[in-house]
Amino acid sequence: MSNVKLELNDRKRGVFVVNGGDGQSGEMEVAVMKGQLVVYHTEVTPEAEGKGFAKQMLDAMVDYARQHKLQVVPLCQYVAAQFKRKPDDYSDVWTPSGKP
Repeated sequence: MSNVKLELNDRKRGVFVVNGGDGQSGEMEVAVMKGQLVVYHTEVTPEAEGKGFAKQMLDAMVDYARQHKLQVVPLCQYVAAQFKRKPDDYSDVWTPSGKP
């Protein structure tokens, strides 16, 4: 079983960390600023790939954005791809480029 936790510093920069059975399995680098949650990078350890850890961090990040009424800026390729794949699932926290 895994657990996702957000670690933010006093400047509102940090990571969502996912821990599998053997310690940290991945992290998602983020920053909170001016009503936005900027996602820079998502990485899962090679041993943990294919086990759904990136999706768990994505879900935790989206939940956090919804709870804090933040708009997500997906600079991370993984997050951008997931948002583009299912735009209706994320329309409350993300506006595709070129749309109001």
